[in-house]
Amino acid sequence: MTDRPEESPGAFQAHLREAAVGILERFPEASRPEIYALSFNIWRIDYDDRRPYVAIGYNTETQYERERRPEDPGEARWNYACWLLDGFETLGNVPEDPSGGPLYIEEIKRLGLWYDGEDVEVGADDVLDAQRDLLSLHFADACVDLARHLHDSGRIEKLFGRPLPVVVFDMDCPGWEIEATEAANPPELIEDFLTWQRAAEEA
Repeated sequence: MTDRPEESPGAFQAHLREAAVGILERFPEASRPEIYALSFNIWRIDYDDRRPYVAIGYNTETQYERERRPEDPGEARWNYACWLLDGFETLGNVPEDPSGGPLYIEEIKRLGLWYDGEDVEVGADDVLDAQRDLLSLHFADACVDLARHLHDSGRIEKLFGRPLPVVVFDMDCPGWEIEATEAANPPELIEDFLTWQRAAEEA
């Protein structure tokens, strides 16, 4: 754990922290021994950055063995495209998180990030594009902070009996998972992940 002082979380961040622990507690008992990484899969409803969510899941040794190829074992282990991605609980501005949605909207309105009206095509309005970018960054930061808190508070280690890396990714932002995962984890937990990433870049 780090000695980094933590600021008091806002209401939405506090909700994420509490609700995420509940999700981790509900992971199937049968899967727990073979989970080697947690996944924070960021997405949004109908590509609307006002309606973001994170699916909190995991990958297992069984899934890795199922996807692994002798010529590139690291790809199956650390590329989220090879991971379990469906059926996980979500948090954010989604119907599945009835408490989190209103807290998220309240927070981004307080920060001046909310905008009304229909979403328009990306590139059609520079001001709206900038607003979208700020919304996307805000939620990404919240997810990285959530992962750090779960590490720093010892909750991951307590729930699983060992520390586990959290791979944070957004399929709409390929490559960003490196920066996000580095920010979300103690460095010793992601050495294998980064080694694979470096090898993939050099290939």
